[in-house]
Amino acid sequence: MATGRLALVTRPRAQGEVWRRRLQALGVQADLLPLIDIAPAPDAPGLKRWAGTLAGGPPGPAALVMFVSPNAAQGLFDVLPQGWPWPGTTWAGATGPGTASALRAAGVPEEAIVVPAADSAQFDSEALWALLEHRRSWAGARAAIVRGDGGRDWLAEQLRAAGAQVEFVQSYSRRPPQLGPHETQLLERALAEPTAVAWLLSSSEAVDHLRALAPTATWAGSTALASHPRIANSARQLGFGRVVDVRPTPEAVAEALAGL
Repeated sequence: MATGRLALVTRPRAQGEVWRRRLQALGVQADLLPLIDIAPAPDAPGLKRWAGTLAGGPPGPAALVMFVSPNAAQGLFDVLPQGWPWPGTTWAGATGPGTASALRAAGVPEEAIVVPAADSAQFDSEALWALLEHRRSWAGARAAIVRGDGGRDWLAEQLRAAGAQVEFVQSYSRRPPQLGPHETQLLERALAEPTAVAWLLSSSEAVDHLRALAPTATWAGSTALASHPRIANSARQLGFGRVVDVRPTPEAVAEALAGL
C-alpha cells in the first residue's frame, strides 16, 4: 500500500520510532519529526512511594489506575523494580492499544487491563469511560490518573461525579521539541513542499509546538491526518488546508494516505 507522500510522524521519539517502522512495513514512506519531547518523572522517589500504596496503603487500595499514554506507563514502571507485582484488585485503564501494549510489556496481567476494543471507533477517554462506568459502583472508590503535566480532566470529572476519589500522578514531563539537523531539514522541506508530505498529528499540544516552531508559516497547502476530532480542530485552527480524521492505528493511517 505505497503512497507518494512522506508521512511525518510527530509522536514523541520512542513511540514515534515504533510508528515509523510499522508504517514502513506497510509500504508507507515515513520519517520521524517529533513535536513533543519526553522527560522522566520530576519526583521519581515520590512516584515509587505512591506506587507502593496501590495495593492497600492510605487512602486505601486503588480500584483504577488510568494511564493517559504509553509514556505515562513507561514513566511509572521505569522507577519501579523489574517484576514489580501489579496489585491484583486494581484495574489498569488505557485509552488505546499502544498504552495497553506498554502495560503488558511491563508485566500488568491481561485481566487487569481495561482498554477499548481494537475495532473501536475511537480511542479516547469517552470510549474508556463507556467500559468503566457500569463495571462497579464508584462511590468512595480510589482512582488515579497517571499522566504528564496535565490531561484527562474529562475522565476525572466523570469519576468524581460517580463518587470516586480521584488523584493525579505525574510520571513524566512533556517539553517542546529540540530538533536535530535531520529533523530541521524535514520541517524545512514540509514548509517548502507542502504537497509532498502529510503530517500525522496525535495531540493538540504537538500542534501548538508546530505553531511555535514555524510562527510565520502558511499551512493552507498542507495536509494533516488527525487521530481525534479535538486534534483535527486544532489543526484547522492552525490553518491546515486539508485535515483528515483517522483512527490511530498504522493500518488506518496507511489506508488514509493511500487515498490522498
